[in-house]
Amino acid sequence: MASVTLRNICKSYGDIPITRGIDLDIADGEFVVFVGPSGCGKSTLLRLIAGLEEITSGELLIDGERVNELPPMERSVGMVFQSYALYPHMDVAENMAFGLKLAKVSKAEIRRRVEEVARILQLDHLLERKPKDLSGGQRQRVAIGRTLVREPKVFLFDEPLSNLDAFLRVQMRIEISRLHQRLKSTMIYVTHDQVEAMTMADKIVVLNAGRIAQVGPPLELYHYPQNRFVAGFIGSPQMNFLPVTAVSADAGSVRVEMPGGSWLDLPVDGSGIAPGEALTLGIRPEHFVDAEQADFSFHGEIAVAERLGDHNLLHLVVEGIEPMLTLRGDGNRRVQAGQPLAAGLRADKCHLFRADGEACRRHYREPAIYG
Repeated sequence: MASVTLRNICKSYGDIPITRGIDLDIADGEFVVFVGPSGCGKSTLLRLIAGLEEITSGELLIDGERVNELPPMERSVGMVFQSYALYPHMDVAENMAFGLKLAKVSKAEIRRRVEEVARILQLDHLLERKPKDLSGGQRQRVAIGRTLVREPKVFLFDEPLSNLDAFLRVQMRIEISRLHQRLKSTMIYVTHDQVEAMTMADKIVVLNAGRIAQVGPPLELYHYPQNRFVAGFIGSPQMNFLPVTAVSADAGSVRVEMPGGSWLDLPVDGSGIAPGEALTLGIRPEHFVDAEQADFSFHGEIAVAERLGDHNLLHLVVEGIEPMLTLRGDGNRRVQAGQPLAAGLRADKCHLFRADGEACRRHYREPAIYG
């Protein structure tokens, strides 16, 4: 186990910057997830830590030691790739032992490590099988086991579940989380799937265009995004965004003019906001309430109703608002396209963003985080 420290890490290919001034501290034993859209630099950052890419500038420290110039084999990191990359002519035990044989580890030690890791990953009854005789989830466990037997200080995962179907993705999420709880090792995990990030991470690093947009525990990013990008990326379905105009503002609240002309007072820090300033109000689909419980209500027509069993996703057309609003509602409620609907929002569940995308600090504190 080891800490990982990144100081002003930059990576460029010629004149094209990929990562830009990344500063990050990963504690010993922490499970950290890099998440972001395609092309944001998350896999490149992982490869820089692994030593598979050369750092253009900045410092990388593992357990306090600068490793910029060290080759991958000397960094004590193990990497699980998106592709299983198993040798088809070798059985499970041989695939897991291959790296140790190259490192000239003794046969007795190889056998001990392979058998121990096989028990942890529930592969002990599959050691004599070839990859073609395994399911996708079993192959991924073999790939993880091949890394575990090396006993690295830091485990790196590069979108390891993207080749699995939906059911196996859920199962492997649980298995990797249990593995982390058992080993208490430092793990850095890359994914584009924010559900994986929310369910697995101790700490999420949201990347955008090669920069860190926000770092924090999953619920902190969900309830208190620092900017519009994070607010829109974390949460599924995405947060709704509405254009509003500042009427008045102070450190305690901001009064905004809503679509249609009504006013709404939001409990956020409005320091520096001028009357007439264009702002954006954010509300998550799951935070809409019935109109009689609301501080402000929308009246519209359901364009599409997606019935998902335990809940419905309703796409509501409201005059003067583009695009449609997305609401999450009770799955037992009878709804259909063309039906009129009144939906409301509570001021304490709303987010407010300035024109540059930065969030106004919310005064309300969620019990889920702060007890």
